[in-house]
Amino acid sequence: MIRVVIYLVIVGVLAAGAVWLADRPGDVLITWQGRPIKTYVSVLVYTMLAGAVLISILFSVFRAIWRSPETLRLHLRMRRGVRGYHAVSQGLIAVGSGDVRAARRYADEAARIAPNEPLTLLLAAQASQLSGDRDAAERTFNAMAARDDTRLLGLHGLYIEAQRRNDAAGAKVYAEEAAGAVRAPSWAGLAVFDARCAAGDWVGALERLDRNMKSGLVDRDSYRRQRAVLLTARALETDARDDRDGARALALEAVKFAPTLVPAAALAGRLLGEARETRRAARIVEAAWKANPHPDLAEAYAYLQTGASARDRLRRVEMLAEKTPGNTEGALAVARAALDAQEFAVARRVLAPLAIAPSQRVAMLMAELEEKEHGDEGRAREWMTRALRARLDPAWTADGIRSERWMPVSPVTGRLDAFQWKDPIANLGVDDALIEHLSESRPPVAAPPPAPPVTEIKPLEAKPVEAKPVDAPPAAPPTPSASSAGRGLARTAATAAPIVPLIHVPDDPGPDPQPQLEPETETSNASGESWRKLRGLFK
Repeated sequence: MIRVVIYLVIVGVLAAGAVWLADRPGDVLITWQGRPIKTYVSVLVYTMLAGAVLISILFSVFRAIWRSPETLRLHLRMRRGVRGYHAVSQGLIAVGSGDVRAARRYADEAARIAPNEPLTLLLAAQASQLSGDRDAAERTFNAMAARDDTRLLGLHGLYIEAQRRNDAAGAKVYAEEAAGAVRAPSWAGLAVFDARCAAGDWVGALERLDRNMKSGLVDRDSYRRQRAVLLTARALETDARDDRDGARALALEAVKFAPTLVPAAALAGRLLGEARETRRAARIVEAAWKANPHPDLAEAYAYLQTGASARDRLRRVEMLAEKTPGNTEGALAVARAALDAQEFAVARRVLAPLAIAPSQRVAMLMAELEEKEHGDEGRAREWMTRALRARLDPAWTADGIRSERWMPVSPVTGRLDAFQWKDPIANLGVDDALIEHLSESRPPVAAPPPAPPVTEIKPLEAKPVEAKPVDAPPAAPPTPSASSAGRGLARTAATAAPIVPLIHVPDDPGPDPQPQLEPETETSNASGESWRKLRGLFK
């Protein structure tokens, strides 16, 4: 609408000018080389306007002729650009769809049309990766890393290629170089942090963690947790060098960032106890115990006072266990302290509920209790046998590795804060179950006494008879022997859920007396009746 108004205004001004000239006629006399030229004013004005238009047209034609080579060159360049853009776009589509031949063809076409364009280099590198030509991909990424506009992209590609060939040192070099840029990408900051953690460079990892926090790569909760883990790692390293003051300062700083981190709280409690700051140490250990009961915390709490007697340690552990009533770790800590203090009644009282379905630690404590209290080596051996077959206790576990002590990084992947206090078989599949729960309707299979040799029964020892006995339930093992029963349970475990039983497994000897077998004569009669039934199947 505005353009229409402007057009009408211009037309009106021109019309008013023409009318003004027509209303005011006049003569103009021009003398050119002694010759007078006389005309009207309006004619002179119109002649001047026509001359200006003609000069403008002639100038435009001359300029077009003068600039025609450059115009042609720009046209050809635009045409090549369109063809190159088509080749790059179609090549990237072929890479995304997994078409190796098309990706290679379009990459060659793009390299011929626009050899030095960033997208052409990217397409060539991805086509080489797709076809499995790692050397060509690395050469292309090196060419990209040598340019200012594609430097970070080339370093990222080189980092990925180094990871694929398991070159941790090379990957770290590329990540460090990319992280040193003014605007470091997120992958570089995180990769440098992981590499420094895996190498045990706790100081460098802390510095990188602070930079990642400022860049917004990690949230505040993750930052506090990771910083606490790194400070704990430094404290353990410092404590190993007998620098108690430095280790204590680092452990206290770690507790400040993560009060429930068990290794930090246990280390801080032990070091504060050595410095005779008992109350402060007790507060730190108690806060961590309420959140995560752990044997290391119980041990640190028991030895807060240097030179305390075994009975004093027992009283302290009982006070700690009362803060988490019903917790298994508290009961085990009290039992351990009671055995050290020769308070066998207390140990038996706290272990009695756990001995119904004992874990390995419970069974080993019961074995120690039987040996120390009564000197009963037979009962102690029974409990040790149960410990071999009992379910595993929680342990420091990371990436399938079970460790006796906490470590800041995983020895498999180098991941920070990978170790967790949990059941080692909690994340295993059904094929990895160690103990299986049996149905109550399925009685334990006991090995019968050997049957008397009967000659007429020998022909019945064929495989079909052993594989499908008549009077056996569908889920029972194929043979009556104890070893075959164990193999049958192992086959059943492939489809059962990996759970820890709350009852004794069939082959668990236990401390309780075994049930007496029936008299041999009755067993022989029952065995003979079974064989008669089997013979009837083959008549």
